[in-house]
Amino acid sequence: MTPRRDRLIGAGTQVATEVSINFGSSVAGLLIPIVGSVVVVAVRQVITAIAVLPFYRPKRAELTWRRLWPAIALGVVLATMNLSFYEAVGRLGLGIAATIEFLGPFALALAGSRRVVDVVCALFAAGGVVLLTGTEGAIDPLGVVLALTAAASWAAYILLTRRVATRLPGLEGLSVASVVATIILLPIALFVVDYSRLNWPVLGMLVAAGVLSSAIPYSLDTFILRRITPRLYAVITSLGPAIATLFGVLVLHESFSGIQLLGIAVVCVAAGVTIATQRDHPKSDLESAAEAIP
Repeated sequence: MTPRRDRLIGAGTQVATEVSINFGSSVAGLLIPIVGSVVVVAVRQVITAIAVLPFYRPKRAELTWRRLWPAIALGVVLATMNLSFYEAVGRLGLGIAATIEFLGPFALALAGSRRVVDVVCALFAAGGVVLLTGTEGAIDPLGVVLALTAAASWAAYILLTRRVATRLPGLEGLSVASVVATIILLPIALFVVDYSRLNWPVLGMLVAAGVLSSAIPYSLDTFILRRITPRLYAVITSLGPAIATLFGVLVLHESFSGIQLLGIAVVCVAAGVTIATQRDHPKSDLESAAEAIP
């Protein structure tokens, strides 16, 4: 297989994972009014744990507090990030929530930058969010706060993932974090769920949301990153808000004004330009973010 074809396959697979993640989020959007966001997130975490634990299980002798505390903190952040994001989806819709959440890794990529182009892109991204949320009477303020919480949590997730990677090899850190997040969320979900709303179609959709949002992307990441550069991975990841908006329209029947669509496009383009124009070294935080998609 030629290197060019290998890159095309890797890039195409990465686009497919972005589609999978956001399609899974749109399925979750259908479930939130039925079972609540806590249940949706708890099931997603259970499926994540099931997907990674059999292959990346830490050795019992290595389970010390000093070694594991960053992974435990990562689990708390993971639970906060996913719960606040799905709560935001329930209040704002998928397209808007996903766009605001993406500001977390984008801001981290810009932190400390002295390049004029990055400053311009940051201003454009801020303007895009103003366009997105400035429609009078159309935006839930609490939903915006929740989406910003998810954005900040995503940035924290990236920083903690870096630290965890130095202590636990492979995806062992993610395994521990997934277990911690499950321990936090599952008891709450079991307490608040309305069991009368659970039936086989709903259970099937819950599993589908978890598989699409977690199991498939995690299983394909290694395949993808062997074929494309972290920069290209991150550029494709910056398309996430646009893909989320598409599924918001197709699956959740969300509607957007022309100004809101322009705002989403501005955020995506600003992120893409920031990544595409960066030097190869050192690797940007947004590129690292692309390798740590929750």
